[in-house]
Amino acid sequence: MLRHLLPALIRRPFARYSHAVEVPAGARLLLVSGQLGISADDAIPDSAEQQAEICFRAISACLAEAGMSAADVVRINAYVTDRAHMAGYMAARDRFTVDPPPASTLMIVSGFTRPEFKVEVEVLAAKA
Repeated sequence: MLRHLLPALIRRPFARYSHAVEVPAGARLLLVSGQLGISADDAIPDSAEQQAEICFRAISACLAEAGMSAADVVRINAYVTDRAHMAGYMAARDRFTVDPPPASTLMIVSGFTRPEFKVEVEVLAAKA
């Protein structure tokens, strides 16, 4: 069972995430590579939110392949190419996550392998 931590001695999270998640000894770990906002038919939507949706669908497929779900996600690392993309990304992330939410980091980066990409998301999942 995952243990989500929100220590009373530090500020509450800025958004929907936990400050820390403890994984029990012996849990299986799944590390999902960074997923980009490109569909199986190579379409890349213009919207950062739509790209993030594709990222989370791909992550969901990886989780399912391992017998896991969004409830098993311990940490999300996400990257966007502009502050303007944060709200769209966060909306898609919040639809993907369950309660209690995982630990999460969001970084603004200068770009990805192709200029059309606005979002990349990777996760770490654990299941006992």
